[in-house]
Amino acid sequence: MSKNRFAPFRDFLERESSSGILLLAAATLGLLIANSPFADPYFKTLDLSFSLKSLGIDIELTILKLINYGLMTIFFFVVGLEIKRELTSGQLSEIRKAAAPFFAAIGGMAIPALIYLAIAGSTAPEGWAIPVATDIALAVGILALMGSRATDGLKTFLLALAVIDDIGAIIIIAFVFSAGAIFSWLLAALGATLAVLVLQRIGVMKSYIYAIVGLLLWFSLYKAGVHPTLAGVIMGLLTPATTITDSRFEDVEDGTLTLVEKLQRNFHRFSAFFVVPLFAFANSGVVISASAMNAAFTSPIAWGIVAGLVVGKPLGIFLTAKAAVAARVAQLPPQTANSALVAVGSTAGIGFTVAIFIAKLAFTEPELQDLAVIAVMAGSLISGVIGVAFFRLLRH
Repeated sequence: MSKNRFAPFRDFLERESSSGILLLAAATLGLLIANSPFADPYFKTLDLSFSLKSLGIDIELTILKLINYGLMTIFFFVVGLEIKRELTSGQLSEIRKAAAPFFAAIGGMAIPALIYLAIAGSTAPEGWAIPVATDIALAVGILALMGSRATDGLKTFLLALAVIDDIGAIIIIAFVFSAGAIFSWLLAALGATLAVLVLQRIGVMKSYIYAIVGLLLWFSLYKAGVHPTLAGVIMGLLTPATTITDSRFEDVEDGTLTLVEKLQRNFHRFSAFFVVPLFAFANSGVVISASAMNAAFTSPIAWGIVAGLVVGKPLGIFLTAKAAVAARVAQLPPQTANSALVAVGSTAGIGFTVAIFIAKLAFTEPELQDLAVIAVMAGSLISGVIGVAFFRLLRH
């Protein structure tokens, strides 16, 4: 029987690139519907509420929260798996390889946050984390469109940088937007986490058992007041990177198939081609009126987000990466010109998915949420255009 040949790193990039196109289409559709005669049923559908109250379960959600709290857990599970893969066998598995994207990512998170606080800190400081994130799908999609101008080294550098960005975003979600957590339910979440480790220790391999424990972890975090999507990250990170044998698959990159790579392959398509586009469709629907645009143009919140993404990202990435290289603690990919580094930095300024996700957590008022979403979309669009322009300056 012939095996399905796959390359975890290459396949991940290809799916993210294709997902980026679908994400843009879904976001555009959501924006168009929100400003059309179908706006009322669109918003009413997202606001439909339902509850589960049986067998000790007490959950009240809307359709929008089901997407943002439930389905996005799968997205963060895939993120956790990718982080685990990068840490065990990818770009982040060796200190020397990880140093450059690590320092670049730190600068690419810190400078946008500082720029936002400088502009909007006196108005709405809680939005500082919105411009720190990078959307892997759209950023990788830009690099894919650039062909030979974006070398494999630059693609690997950007992916590693984006993964570190995701780690930073996860830490922010866990510790900044989980204030007032209920201690008893946190203990329950810790118990579910320990249960995963015990099950692994005694050799339990049934996936449905881990799915049940994962649901218990999600519910415990939900009741604790911690964002439940973190359950996906935790389950992804706890997945052992052990070598497995599967006659159906063959890893053509290093010849070794791990459980992390197999699960990532199984879940990534659903996350990339359904969950993320659906999230974009449901969360990009903001009403673009004259008053809304005027508010965006005059709001320090919007300017802080746009400046953080468009200026802060490339500036932070460029300065910290160059400083790390000058200090001889990091090494950039071969033949990385300054313009290439700026191009990657601008591409990383495409925040979108995680930036919108954080915006929904940072602000509780619908008006501020819509304002932030408009700013994220504008900043991401400008960053993408600048990134493409710089890539066009590069020689083949």
